[in-house]
Amino acid sequence: MIRDISRLANNKFDLIVVGGGINGAACANLAAACGISVALLEKGDFAGGTSSKSTKLLHGGIRYLENFEFDLVHESLKERFIQWQAAPFLVKPLPFVVPVYKNDARPLWMMRLGVWLYDFLSGKYRIGRHRFLTSAEITSLAPGINPDGLVGGVEYFDAQMDDARLCLENVLMADMHGALAANYIEVQSFIKDNNNHAIGVKALDRLSKQPMDIFASKIIVTAGPWSDELIEKDVPHSVKRLRPTKGVHIVYRGQISPSAFLLQSRSDKRIFFVIPFKGNSLIGTTDTDYHQSPDSVQVTDADIQYLLQEAGRVFPNFNFDRSKIITTFAGLRPLVADSGHPSRISRKHAIESSSSGVWFVMGGKYTTYRAIAEKVVLKALPHLASKMPYGGQYTLYGSGGSNEELKILSQRFEVPLDLIRYLQGIYGSRFGDVLNIAQGNHRLKEKICSCSPAIAAQVIYSRDVEMAQNVEDIMERRLGLSYLDCPKGDCRRAIEQILKYNS
Repeated sequence: MIRDISRLANNKFDLIVVGGGINGAACANLAAACGISVALLEKGDFAGGTSSKSTKLLHGGIRYLENFEFDLVHESLKERFIQWQAAPFLVKPLPFVVPVYKNDARPLWMMRLGVWLYDFLSGKYRIGRHRFLTSAEITSLAPGINPDGLVGGVEYFDAQMDDARLCLENVLMADMHGALAANYIEVQSFIKDNNNHAIGVKALDRLSKQPMDIFASKIIVTAGPWSDELIEKDVPHSVKRLRPTKGVHIVYRGQISPSAFLLQSRSDKRIFFVIPFKGNSLIGTTDTDYHQSPDSVQVTDADIQYLLQEAGRVFPNFNFDRSKIITTFAGLRPLVADSGHPSRISRKHAIESSSSGVWFVMGGKYTTYRAIAEKVVLKALPHLASKMPYGGQYTLYGSGGSNEELKILSQRFEVPLDLIRYLQGIYGSRFGDVLNIAQGNHRLKEKICSCSPAIAAQVIYSRDVEMAQNVEDIMERRLGLSYLDCPKGDCRRAIEQILKYNS
């Protein structure tokens, strides 16, 4: 995947997609698969915003059942299954335990009804079967859980995913279909003709500081929490369409439980998760209104205190300590503006066309990204309906491949079988492309750091194939090393050295 800025400035495209998060990446992927010319523009790195700051789950949204959003849950469960089939190396079924205590906002009968209805709405797209749990069964699954007032619980299935890499899979697939994708390209305004119809964008290459005009027949904006800023650039003084809410997560050292837990907060009655994550634990999320610039979203002490306090109530023997936090991260949900408590605002999306003909996508949830992209592409370009790769045909860059060849490839590339499995879990069927870089250079097969199985060849692959422009792109969104416990920062220094000596 080549970042070819000269082709951006000198071409007119059938479609420009503004925003390289998951929705924009999927729009570019689907549209390019239909055979049209597409430019995908992202002002930061792909998945650099909300799309890499999620709870790392593809889920139907069991809590949306209490809002009677059965259509959203059903669509999400179907899309969860499609993603599992398309990218099983990135999407893994995961059982969730829901302990219920006396005086919880959602009693045991409600949770039992909820998981039954969840599986019913899944239909043929179910990835695991629910079950009812006694208090004794729950304490056996998590020996450190608080037994006081525990009346029982349930278990149901959702899926864990690598959000940044799933987004990148769509970008890479779009590129394979012929789309021209470029990160660090900021759209500053829209170019209009004499009829006030948008015919292109004025953009800035944030790396070279080069301005450029890029033209297209259609423009789709998938800017997430930045959507209101782009709407204002298109139609000044427009009414704001979003109500962003902030979601904060903690990566905590050690595994609190081998099972994933959905927990009910006592302080505000919302739910949050404690999930096994890369050998440690992911705790989140918060859901609070956010009124500042999306560029300045941060984790506060109050956010951390909320999550540690609520997790400590359910797991009192764990003695939660801030010194054991590996990292924290915060993202913004670009929810369509509505009244009420933030956690009860619908995750449904909205697709709207402005007076200048620009299409905007707002709201939605990660799980339904493919369906959202399909809808907006067909609204903007209805003639593509006969060429659209629908759900059952959806494939991604690393789709396919077989486990049967792993031992043979381990011998061929002269690397341990565990390394092959690790690479397959990131790149799917394309893991051999990474090892090909290391052929004839044993140093590129060496581990970057003791905290991870990652090897030096992955750094080169991130830069040369996956368009990583700096160390942060590699650490956070290509290899996910920022979530690992590396207190001395050896990973970062090693990546800097590999890039320096393999330029």
